[in-house]
Order: sequence, then structure tokens, then C-alpha cells
Amino acid sequence: MAIKKSRREFLKDATNIGTGLCASSLLLSNNNFLKTLYAEERAPLRSRVILAKDKRFINVNGAADATVISKAIGSALLKITGSEKPLDAWKSLFNKNDIVGIKLNCLAGKKFSPHTEIVEAIINGIKSAGVKESNIIIFERFNRELQNAGFDIRRGSNGFRCFGTDDLPSGGYDSTPLIIGSVGSCFSRIASSFCTAIVNVPILKDHDLAGVSIGMKNFFGIIHNPNKYHDENCNPYVADLNSHPYIKDKLRLIVCDALKAQYHGGPAFKPQWTWDFQGMLIGTDPVALDRVGAHIIENKRKEVKMSSLKEAGREPKYIQTAARLGLGVDDPSLIDVLAI
Repeated sequence: MAIKKSRREFLKDATNIGTGLCASSLLLSNNNFLKTLYAEERAPLRSRVILAKDKRFINVNGAADATVISKAIGSALLKITGSEKPLDAWKSLFNKNDIVGIKLNCLAGKKFSPHTEIVEAIINGIKSAGVKESNIIIFERFNRELQNAGFDIRRGSNGFRCFGTDDLPSGGYDSTPLIIGSVGSCFSRIASSFCTAIVNVPILKDHDLAGVSIGMKNFFGIIHNPNKYHDENCNPYVADLNSHPYIKDKLRLIVCDALKAQYHGGPAFKPQWTWDFQGMLIGTDPVALDRVGAHIIENKRKEVKMSSLKEAGREPKYIQTAARLGLGVDDPSLIDVLAI
């Protein structure tokens, strides 16, 4: 049976062969070959973010079309995972034993929260991977946030569940705070104890302190004291928080609802600064997705003759910090944005 070796093991063997033969010409003749292999070892990683845009996401009646949205998410996962079928793509992200938490961003209420149709498509995809519906939990900080956004509270064992951290006994947070870099917080037990996998479903919007509130900032909603971490444009707090294993090791997918987006005045809903972007951002790299989302917001601000986020004193520096922590790719030249 052939044994596959890593590139590093192969390089070691090649060097040993050259030394054993005492033939410098062997290594010299293969010098370019070895340089190529070492270059591949050092080659920077690339990330892929899917930009799904379709006017049909919103139908003629002004409602989100669940069928078109579901097909778009399926197509995006094919490109992300390299699978040939959506079913295989979902199975590559989730297994039948997972307990999957779907973290929403419902701060802005019914008019500017994740569309139920997007969440429904995600639930159906997770179920197709063999996850029991009762092992899917839609969650937010508070029950009232979910209800205000159009999601019914569901606590039973039949079907998926939907509730806020505050619905759990004793407030729903771990009793002992954990230190993650600059952050010291108690985590929602939904994220720390219940879930083995998380799908992040944020909104594409501006933030009056952080610059933008997209994927990584959404996890401020799983700690008990997010109000403490908004100085210096939320940097390095957002990045440090996302480096914790409860997030870093459990995050499987990000589906950013950008059917409507906001380029100023966030995180609260300010309709005068929103536009119908008619899209979704989908990926598995939280840093790359936030970088792409921030670029979209910056382009819109430029289009309407508004200052850049940096000029406004709220550049989203936490994105670069997260890249330095190894959470993903920040360099636009290393991010492949694929439109579908």
C-alpha cells in the first residue's frame, strides 16, 4: 500500500538522500525543484467569499423568495466546499451528531433583521446533512429581540428551537468569566455548552463605533458585557473575542443577509441610509467576509459623497487585528470574491 507523505516529510527525505550520496550535484540539479516546493510551503493562504446577488430575492410583492434564496445558498456552498452537490456541501460542514446554533442579529427589529426565509433555507440545509431538527437552535440575546424580528419562541423538543439567552435559568450565561486577550466575559451557555457548531447570520451594516457590524461583531451578542468593549473602534476586542474556541472552533458558516444594507447611522435601523443591495455574503472565513462587507459599505459611502470610515474616525481596524491573530485573511489580493 502506498503511503502518502506530507510535503515537509518529502523535503526532509530528499535532503537526506542528497546527504547520503555525498553528491552535491544531486541537490544542485534539483535546486529549482526544491525552491518551488519551499515556495509552496510559504505560499499565503487564499480565502473565498461568495457574493450572491439576485433581484428575484425579493418578489413582486416585496417579500423574500425562499426558493430563490435557498438555491443561491446551495450554489454558494458548492463553490466554497468544492462539492458537486449541495447535499455533499452541507455534509462537509455538519455531521448528524452536531447541535447547531444559528446566531442572528435582531437588534434593529423587524425591518432590519435576518429574513426568516434565509434562516429557513439554512435550517433545511443543516437538516439535509443529517442533523436532527431538534438539534438546531436559533438564538439571540433576548427573547424580545427574536419576537420583534418575527421569530416565534420555540422551547419544545419537537422541531427546531428558538429562544434568547435570557430564556435560560439564572440569566443564561456561564457563572465564571473567561479571559480572551483584552476581553473578560461570561459566555451564553447556548454557545459555550449547548452547541457544537455555529452558523452566523449577521446583517450588512454600518456601526457608529466599530465602523461596520457584520459577522465578527455579531458575536458581541453571546457575552454578558459587550458594552465594555466599544472603545478604540472596538479594537482589539472584536478580534480577541472571536479568537476564543467557543467561536473560532465552532463557527462553520457565515450567511450575511444583505438584501437590504445600511451605510451610515448603524447599528440601529436608519432607513434614510439604507439601500436595496439585493444580496448575501456567504463564506467560512470571518475575516475575509467582514473585509468584503466593509468594502461594499465604503463603496456606497463614496457613491453618495460621504467620507470614508477612516476619515470619519471609525475605521474597522479589528478586521486587520483578527487577521494577525490568524482568524482569517484580510488582504484583498488574497480574497477571491465569486459572484453567483
